[in-house]
Amino acid sequence: MIAFISGVAVDRGIDYVVVDNHGIGYQVFCGNPEMVTLNESIIFHTYQHVREDAIILFGFVEKRELDIFRQLITVKGVGPKTGITILSRFSGDDIIRAIDQEDMAFLKKLPGVGPKMASQMMLDLKGKFIASDTPSSSTKALPLVDEALDALGDLGFKKVELNNIKHELSLLNLDSVDDMIKEGLKLLHSRKRGL
Repeated sequence: MIAFISGVAVDRGIDYVVVDNHGIGYQVFCGNPEMVTLNESIIFHTYQHVREDAIILFGFVEKRELDIFRQLITVKGVGPKTGITILSRFSGDDIIRAIDQEDMAFLKKLPGVGPKMASQMMLDLKGKFIASDTPSSSTKALPLVDEALDALGDLGFKKVELNNIKHELSLLNLDSVDDMIKEGLKLLHSRKRGL
């Protein structure tokens, strides 16, 4: 099982990005590939889907999006392609809220989801997700992380690069923006070197 892949984005199509990892190009299906900057470092958290005729990688910049995707595809009728299309158009947190609040009108707006599937999603997934606003060490750190990422953006780093390190920074439990910036620079430089 491939849990994540990091490397340089060398090509992209309508629904995929090709990541060069030490001379091997991995085709990673993802939402909104047009937001990925070519020839920049990237990391995808991946779901490996095995079929009789193919092994397919679905990738997510945020680990939380992958976790939500894994839950979505447990619902009967929601395959990986439907799941990734849903998450490319709506935020994971909005989907979770709609499921937990039984917001049928919102769920029916999701691509490929009708009344029957919306009901199934509520039945199967209500209460299964951990809310992102639950107090924790990582969520308490988010305002500092965002401030540090803004500063790194001012230094010329691309948004996709910064999104790639956001989760790791939030887990470091640092108390100051300066420390976050220093650690962010280390992470960004190690990614550029392919470490």
